[in-house]
Parts: sequence; C-alpha cells; structure tokens
Amino acid sequence: MSMKNLYKKINKPFLISVTVVVILLISYAAYLISGLPSLEQLENPRPELATKVYSIDGEILDHYFIKNRTSITLQQLPPHLVDALIATEDKNFHNHWGVDLPRFIRAMIKNIATLQLWRGPGASTITQQLARNLYELKGVNETILDKFTRKLREFITAVQIERNYTKTEILEMYLSVAYFGRSAYGIASAAQIYFRKDPSKLTLSESALLIALLKGPGTYDPFKHIDRAMNRRNTVINQMVKYNYINEKDEQRAKDEKIVLVPLDEQRRAGIAPHFIEMVRQQLIQKSEKYGFDIYRDGLSVYTTLDSRMQQYANKAVGEHLAEYQPAFNKQWNWKHRQAELNESISMAIRTSDEYRFAESNQQRDSIARTLKKNRAFIDSVKKIASRIEVGFLAIDHQTGHILALVGGSEYKSFKYGLNHVTQIRRQPGSAFKPFVYTVAIDNGYPPCYELLNQPVTLVMANGKRWTPENFDRRFGGKYTLREAIKQSINLIAIRAIMEIAPIPTVIQYAHRMGIKSDLPPYESLAIGTGEVQPLELVFAFGVFPNDGVLVEPISILKIEDKNGNVIEENKPSKREVLSKETAYLMVNMLEGTVNGGTGARVRNFFLRPAGGKTGSTQEYADAWFVGFTPQLTAGVWIGFDNKVVHFTTGDGQGGRAAAPIWGRFMKYVYEDKNIGLPLEYFTQPEGIERDSICIDSKKIATPFCPGKEEEIFNKKYRPDTCSKHASKNWKESYESKHPINF
Repeated sequence: MSMKNLYKKINKPFLISVTVVVILLISYAAYLISGLPSLEQLENPRPELATKVYSIDGEILDHYFIKNRTSITLQQLPPHLVDALIATEDKNFHNHWGVDLPRFIRAMIKNIATLQLWRGPGASTITQQLARNLYELKGVNETILDKFTRKLREFITAVQIERNYTKTEILEMYLSVAYFGRSAYGIASAAQIYFRKDPSKLTLSESALLIALLKGPGTYDPFKHIDRAMNRRNTVINQMVKYNYINEKDEQRAKDEKIVLVPLDEQRRAGIAPHFIEMVRQQLIQKSEKYGFDIYRDGLSVYTTLDSRMQQYANKAVGEHLAEYQPAFNKQWNWKHRQAELNESISMAIRTSDEYRFAESNQQRDSIARTLKKNRAFIDSVKKIASRIEVGFLAIDHQTGHILALVGGSEYKSFKYGLNHVTQIRRQPGSAFKPFVYTVAIDNGYPPCYELLNQPVTLVMANGKRWTPENFDRRFGGKYTLREAIKQSINLIAIRAIMEIAPIPTVIQYAHRMGIKSDLPPYESLAIGTGEVQPLELVFAFGVFPNDGVLVEPISILKIEDKNGNVIEENKPSKREVLSKETAYLMVNMLEGTVNGGTGARVRNFFLRPAGGKTGSTQEYADAWFVGFTPQLTAGVWIGFDNKVVHFTTGDGQGGRAAAPIWGRFMKYVYEDKNIGLPLEYFTQPEGIERDSICIDSKKIATPFCPGKEEEIFNKKYRPDTCSKHASKNWKESYESKHPINF
C-alpha cells in the first residue's frame, strides 16, 4: 500500500471526526448565540415594573403587577445596603469587567475536586446575576449542559452589559429586578413587604437581612425560618466587617437590633381601598387600548382622587357599625323559622357553584345537588354568606367630583374579587328618591310651605291591579307642607306631589339631568323610590344640592404617568348647571330638617355641624339608605343583602337606623381630623331667596312646618326661614330655552 493511500486511510476517520466536531461546535455556537439578548434588548432593557397607585394625599394605595417590581436609584437607598450587597455577592464588583475570572476558576476547580459538576461553575458576579434576571437566561429543570450554556450566555451578556452601562446603573438595575421572596422583585418592593418602609429608611440590620435573602428567598424566609435567616443576616454583617465597610461597634449594634417584620395577616390583607383599586384597574384596562400601555409591566404611576385618611375613616365607620349590627341581625333572623328561604338559598348556592356548573351531565349535576344538600358544612356556609349584611359607602367632593372614599362591601379587609356595592348593584332607593320629586315642585314655583293632603289614594296600575299606598306609620289625615313631608318622609304627600304638582315625566327628566343614569319606571310609585338606581349615581345626584345646582361628573383618576414621569393622561372634572342656585338652596334647607329632628336625626348622635340628607327604606326592609351632605362633602350609605330572600325583620332595617349612623361616624372622624383640616362652613343662601320670619303662604307663624322656632342646633344665621317663593324665573326661562321641559 502506497504512503498516499495509507495516509488517506488513516486520516479519513480523523477528517470525519473533525468535520463532525466542527459542525457540532458551529451548531452549538449558533444555539448559544440564539439565546443571547439582542442589541436592542441590551441597550433598552425592559424589566417588568409594577404600576403604583397613589392617593391624593401621596400614599401608595396598591400595585398592579405580574412581578411586584419597582425601579430605584442609588440616591434613594442607604449606602450600607449597597455596601452589604457588594461585600456579600461580589467584593470585586468595582474592579472586574462583568466576570470575575479568578473567582470563576477557583469555583470550577472546587466543583471538579468535589465531583459536583452538576452544580455548574458558580461564582456569579452581580453583573452576571443581573444578566440572568434581566433577560431571563435561567430555565427550568436544567441539565448539566444547560447550566454550562446558561453560564456562557451570562458571561457574554455580562461583558456586554459592562460595556453599555456604568457600575452605578448596573447596581440600580440589579436592585430593581432581584427577587427577594414573597412576590417582591426589587429592593423597593421588598422593603415594603417585609418592613412596610421606604427603602431609604432601612436600618443596617434590615438591609443585611434583605441582602441575605438573595442567596435563597425560600431557604432564608424569615417568616418560616427565622433562625436560619438571622444567621445568614449575621454572615452578611460579618462580610461587611471583613471588607471594612463597617466597624466592630456597628457590627454589634446591627446584630443586637430586634427585627420587626410586617405580620403575615397584614401582608395577606387587601389594601385600605380594594374596591376602589379594582374600579381603577378596570378603568386602566380600558385606557390601555387607547394608549398602548400594560398596567402589569410598564411601571406606571397612577394618581387618584382617593384620600387615604378619609378612606380609613370610612373603613372605621363601616366596621364599627357592622360590629354592632351584624350580631343584632343574627339574633333576629332565625333560619329554623325560614325553611323556604333557606331552601331557596341552598339551591341558588348549588346552581352557582363551580362543581355544579362544570358537571358533564344532568345526572352528575343531580348527584352533586343531592350531596351538597346533605353537607352540613356547605349549608352552614350558605347561611353565613346569605345573612351577611352588605354595605356600599361613597364620599365625594361635590365641587370637584373627586371620589374621596369608597367601601364596596362588608368584606373590604379581605376583598379580592366580588361585587362593588357602590358601582355594581342597583337597588330601590325608597324615600331617598323623594327629594327629586320635591325638586320639581320647588323649581316650578311651589314654596316649601305649600300644603298637600295627607289622605290615602287608590291607583289602578298597568297590570290592572289596584294600589293603595300607605305611610310608614299607617296614619293619615290633615295637611302637611312640603318641608314637613320631606322631614318626616310622609309617603302619601310624595305620591300626591307627583300626581298634582310634579308630573312623572318631569320628575324622571330632572332625575336624569341631575345624574341618575338608570332607567326609571313612569309610575306614581316612583315617588317613593321603586325605580332601581346605582349608589354612585344617587350620591352624585345629591351632590347637586350643596353645589349650587351644579352637577360634577365622577372622577377617580387624576393623572397617569409612564415610568419616566411623562404624563400620559390628565383628567379634569366635567361640570354643568342643572338647577338654579335658589332651587338647590331651598332643597338643602329642607333636607337639613331631615337631619335636625327628622328621620335622619341619628346622624346628630355623632355629627354636629351643618348637614342635610335623606333616609330611604324599601319594602320588607330589604334596602336601607342615607344620602347626605355638608358644605364640603356629599356621602351616601346603602345597607342590604346580596341574597334577596334575606332582609331585616324590624324597624332596625330603616335607613335612619341601619345606614345613617355610618354616615354620622364618618363625618365626625373626618371633621375632627386636624390634618385634613375641613373648616366650619355654612350653606350659603343666594340673593334670589326672599327671607321672611312669617310663612306668608300658609299664614302660620313659626310652626313646625316653617321652622322659625324649631330647635336651634346651629346659629340662626345659616338657617333662615325659606317658606316664601324664590326668584328663579329668569334662570328657568334661560335653561328651558335650551332644555325644554313639558310641565
């Protein structure tokens, strides 16, 4: 065999092997490169940032996020926190170019010597960790090859990061994206979750504990493994001493400091305004289509109208009232004597359960229903939920339309998802609707002292049935002025008013003009509130009275900024005049009577400043209302049940008892808070009102119907007699030229 042939024979396998290796290396190189971040990603990293929602007084109400992450600058951090990070995670951070090669080689030798190759090379620098976190280089269920590939990608990416960013920028990015456990991505979120602090306020000991979590958030979770966490914290402190970041005196002080963590139950608790936050979230989702932002990833700042102090007082007022009212109701409502209601409630709960709804056949549904009807725990839970008193509370600034406080349900402390009883229900307002009837009468020339008969009427309804309404006390007789009728909430006077001086179509038109958007039934029963309305719209409609006849549309979001502080949207309230100042003032003055000795007098058990309002109660005490106002605020309360077979059984279900105390408590707390600083103000009488000490129209001097000598709670200056007609003709003619009213 010739040397040439021998050479070919020997080298053929070798050449094939080399070719295969080259192909494999090229393929691996292509695979390696394919997993690297692009140049665009390197130059413009886009970590998922949480959207922060702020109250009008500057408090963070909540976050929207997939990863609870907030960007931060080093100026916002205490220096010892950065020192702790470098001393523990990367002592040569300021001297390497992304990879600490000597440290890496030592780690490799150690792994080989201990036969722990599966652990990978280790010894990641801060920059490498940033590369892993920022570009999600780490996978799940990694093999040894996967780990080495990931490490190479980290090497390459870390070098590129060092070429594109300064050391300060790298630290800022790292501390904004690192995971600290408990859904906290970034030091700002971690400081809030563990200590409820701004990161700038962290002590040396607290900083060391948070840096300790980076080694293993689950392993060193201080809530589950406090001893382990404290030992790791001490290791961080020791490293700071070792590299001369702190002295031994600081070391001992930090180790002796008692760590006070935010209790777990407070971490799990919803924020102070969960229903409001959910309402804002839904609004932002709608806006995202217009502006193209992602509320879960783009780190927006959303500035809202909510006042965190008023919200806490709303929560307090609701909580205190329900703590008394729920046990009292439980004693009244006995399921043993209400088997029909219980059976209906159980059937409803079964039909709406996931187990029943997702059953594959009717036979399976029947089996599930039979099983649940015999399940004592299920039945007990149905009873508890069905008999739970629900609440909707809303407070607004009627001059700006700002929603200042909102409690959407009795379970506001643990709310996640569910009904918002301010914006997502419609209920009959009962007598709380009567002011709209009397507004029509007043606005069309009838004075507060105009009298109507308190006599029964019988009406034939659309279905042919006869309807004979009654007063709450089932008494009738004599005449009552409009003022006294609204004060004592006399049903028959309201019904006669809508029949004789305030026609139904006009009442509906006025109600819609004033902010009621719900459809209203065109029947005489509308006078006593049989049309269903939303609590939010009823409160804003009442706000027209103290706001001189001006309706301001609801607003909850003031401004939206992107992560760089650029304004995406800024909102201003929408206002329009819907009543004359004179009509609005006369209604305010009449509604003061409801609070000062009328059906809403329980408000005065708590609150002794100028106020007016109206109670509402519906048939069988299913719904209880109180909507009222001061010169600065308007607020409303609805009390009732989600399960409509459950209702109050005694007079405790009246609006004056079930709802008004919440309103009174709230106003008391708000006006007593010197930090909020609401001054004492009075309702201002416009010039168009004629002041007389005698009720000219009724020829009665200082009777209860014209309150000349009615009990004075405040100075007479702000409570003049207003029984005479008011001069609103010019305003009415101007308005009706644009908004014709068929009266």
